[in-house]
Amino acid sequence: MMSVARGLARNPLNWLLALIPLAIILQATGAGPVWILAASALAMIPLAGLIGESTEALAYHTGPRLGGLLNATLGNAAELIISVVAIREGLLELVKASITGSILGNLLFVLGLSMFLGGVRHHEQTFDRQRASADSILLVLAVTALAIPSLFSQASAGIQSPDAVEYLSLGVAGLMLVLYVLGLVYSLRSRTSPLSRPSADPAVHASAWSVRTALGMLVPTTIGVVWMSEILVTQVEPVVADLGVSEFFLGVILVPIIGNIAEHLVAVTVARKNQMSLAVEIAIGSSLQVALFVVPFLVFVSLAMGNPLSLVFNSFELIALIGGVLITAFVAGDGESSWLEGAELVALYLIMALAFFFLP
Repeated sequence: MMSVARGLARNPLNWLLALIPLAIILQATGAGPVWILAASALAMIPLAGLIGESTEALAYHTGPRLGGLLNATLGNAAELIISVVAIREGLLELVKASITGSILGNLLFVLGLSMFLGGVRHHEQTFDRQRASADSILLVLAVTALAIPSLFSQASAGIQSPDAVEYLSLGVAGLMLVLYVLGLVYSLRSRTSPLSRPSADPAVHASAWSVRTALGMLVPTTIGVVWMSEILVTQVEPVVADLGVSEFFLGVILVPIIGNIAEHLVAVTVARKNQMSLAVEIAIGSSLQVALFVVPFLVFVSLAMGNPLSLVFNSFELIALIGGVLITAFVAGDGESSWLEGAELVALYLIMALAFFFLP
């Protein structure tokens, strides 16, 4: 346990855990909503990272097949918890924006930053072209499926009842979940799958984290994420009123960063170590899990909670999503990357973020 504690102390992100009691105190004392949201959001960053590390440690001890299943299902736990709490509060636009932000953030910002920093250090890098292309094609198919309810809702002549879009959203979510399950079945029968999340450093977890330690870390960190999510989500509407930013912007930028920053840092770190194949798998694989698992899960959870989440995105979101996945497919097609390609992807993400800021 001492070695685990020392390992946790060496990670600078874990010092943000001190903000957990601060967020609770700020809420109890009625502090400004911006300060409460900032404290709870920053406190969730190390909690999300520890959930990911616990999952990777369990995956190592359970073997590659069951481990892949654990990584695939628990990899987005923090983001799922935030979204479920937001659905309960009726913040459906925040949830849909977080879906868009997660996919674009992984494909453009994380992949772009990894290529840029890795390219600066190593000039040109190579990665598994066949795996990246296969994942990109599946991602194009997934995002196309996500876009169908939106396109259908805009074709007013095709709508026969007010509930048609909701039923279509449920159908799309159900079929995407079936595809996800088939991918998991495939991963259990083989050792690779486009839906598995590769561990960045399994040797570290093997030596320091036993199954008991991983489970002992997973439970309290999950409770912590739930608690901080409750605090964060209740501050969204006051912050929107105070700062004049839109709920959409908070969802598309803030929620994905909170839930995935630890994983993002891993992708950048391994790219600088010239492990670009792993960085590409992390970026594209995370987007695939959002599209094929997170979205269907949230659709059915929202239905059970009495706040149905329809898969209807605004026109700019659709253009951004489709453009983002197509550009990623083109970049992944040659199996090579450079710092210039990375800079182009990051620049495109920042342009989109600027446009998202001005959307109502």
